[in-house]
Amino acid sequence: MITAMSIKEISLKLKTIREPEDLFLQKCREDGRKGVTDLVNKWQRTYEKEQQVRDAFTEMTEFERQLRKQGFSILAGIDEVGRGPLAGPVVTSAVILPDSFYLPGLNDSKKIPESKREQFYEMIFKEAISVGVGVVHSEVIDEINIYQATKKAMVAAVNDLSELPDHLLIDAMELDVPIPQLSLIKGDARSISISAASIIAKVTRDRMMKEYGEKYPEYGFEKHMGYGTSQHLEALDIHGLTPWHRRSFAPVKEIAARTKE
Repeated sequence: MITAMSIKEISLKLKTIREPEDLFLQKCREDGRKGVTDLVNKWQRTYEKEQQVRDAFTEMTEFERQLRKQGFSILAGIDEVGRGPLAGPVVTSAVILPDSFYLPGLNDSKKIPESKREQFYEMIFKEAISVGVGVVHSEVIDEINIYQATKKAMVAAVNDLSELPDHLLIDAMELDVPIPQLSLIKGDARSISISAASIIAKVTRDRMMKEYGEKYPEYGFEKHMGYGTSQHLEALDIHGLTPWHRRSFAPVKEIAARTKE
């Protein structure tokens, strides 16, 4: 009888319940004790929150499901990180996920805390059919511009895959490759394949910028990842440019001209 159980015992039991139709949960709802009622309400709130996350993930599989209905089977999501910074490379990733892939909470990498991004990075690498990475450094960005450098890095990421995809899902970009493709605005928040690629690209680039931060500690690359923060701009004024700075980007361009670097 549930009435013979303590609040603590009921709390522990409720942690094992997964469905709202569970008989034990129904018995708890009939229990008149305030402590049990509070536990049931807490369980319901947690369940509803988890259901929202599951529903959001399912919604983000819509493009993949539609493409599979059309006969495509090897779908690669592609995304980039690092178009805007003053220093460091632009990094891209291409990710092929299995049809059974499930990672609730997957979203645009910028919306996920760093610790969770690291966890997701490991899980994606473990579960993905294939992961490709493309990196284009600052000197090439200066030579061909950031837009073309991003496309170059994306093609490199596709070529880095161990399997040739039969369809691409790309975040707001079109590539000159002989593969059918779908360009999605804000695709990293709309497609699990693109979102997974954004996680890989973001963690890969952040790790690179942290290494640069160790070589040039006065710039704080590990904090701002090369973006034009006040700390970064001050370091540029005091110390000048590093090999990782994009000399075609303002205000780096002006500082380079002033110091003739």
